Amino acid sequence: MDIMLIFVFVIAAFLGVELISKVPSQLHTPLMSGTNAISGITVVGAISITAMAVSVGGTLGKILGFLSIVFATINVIGGYMVTDRMLGMFKKKGDKK
Repeated sequence: MDIMLIFVFVIAAFLGVELISKVPSQLHTPLMSGTNAISGITVVGAISITAMAVSVGGTLGKILGFLSIVFATINVIGGYMVTDRMLGMFKKKGDKK
């Protein structure tokens, strides 16, 4: 079972890199917005898994859960910052908002 999960992870990572490298720059901002929504779901998943690790009582689970929450949150915040910056590139120079 563990070998199958590793295989799925490797294939998903390879497929993700191939798909992202072929996206034209005009589609980057709409796709980034969708990705931010999915990343928000990973934060919720990280919180629920960490809560389960806390109730079980394993120290390693608590540490890994905390790190997963931190990294998922950084991913969401960074994604929104990149999206905001890219949308700012399309604004007129006189438009402040």
